[in-house]
Amino acid sequence: MADNVGNKAAHDYHLDVPAVQEGFYVKGASNCDWGMKNRMARLFDPKSGNTVMLAFDHGYIMGPTAGLERIDLVIPPLIPHVNVLMGTKGMIRSCISPSAQVAKCVRVTYDTTVLFDDMSNGGGIACDIENALRMNADCMAVQTFIGTPGESRSLELLCRTADAGTRYGIPTLGVVAVGKQMERTEKFFQLATRVLAENGANVVKSYFCEGFERVAAACPVPIVIAGGKKLPELDALEMAYQAIDQGAHGVDMGRNIFQSDCPAGMAQAIGKVVHEGYTAKQAYEVYQEVKNQNA
Repeated sequence: MADNVGNKAAHDYHLDVPAVQEGFYVKGASNCDWGMKNRMARLFDPKSGNTVMLAFDHGYIMGPTAGLERIDLVIPPLIPHVNVLMGTKGMIRSCISPSAQVAKCVRVTYDTTVLFDDMSNGGGIACDIENALRMNADCMAVQTFIGTPGESRSLELLCRTADAGTRYGIPTLGVVAVGKQMERTEKFFQLATRVLAENGANVVKSYFCEGFERVAAACPVPIVIAGGKKLPELDALEMAYQAIDQGAHGVDMGRNIFQSDCPAGMAQAIGKVVHEGYTAKQAYEVYQEVKNQNA
């Protein structure tokens, strides 16, 4: 096995050369089978090649979250404005109509709750492949804890999920977890995103950071950035714009949409950035227009 003694830091990312994609528009998916590509085409818009995911899985460790007290009332009205819903099996089954025309990414691993100071024990399987198939899932999300005591366990869960997903044609979304004691640097995200892709993740969810263009270039599959904590709307739109401009293929936002003063307006504004190349200021005008209409 390679060690890091004498290892030279990477430096040539060929940022001016697009990723090689033969026969299919989703990064890294050209050699996948038809079923996998079909599901990836539900996740990523064929015109822009990008995606807007709406995360509402916060309750699986936090319980009721501000803005998600009534998922059955909050999330369904936003479905027309997003490509993918990201939630747990329980919330999707109980609060989302089976007739909803939207892709579904099911969180398939569990972690400890916020009652524990340390949520990085690696977790376990919360939704197996048979359950995901019965739900007609388009994607399976696995939380990973790179650089923590739970790293080995979470990577094992990622590998098992990715292998099962490959067998049945369901993409795996590897989620880079961060915590209070974990760094949020280019070096860390380069390591974490690459490790997840190397272990079979078809899509990686990570965070925007300084030097993100190199993180995105070094990851052979699409990176979707996490929205993170609630930001002022213009700041969240600027983060999304910078991420897409630097190589991300979408955003997975939760609190920056459902905790907004106008969730529908924010979802539509994010879509303009992700799919139509709007700047943050242009998209903010969309947000304000929808907000005023709903006032």
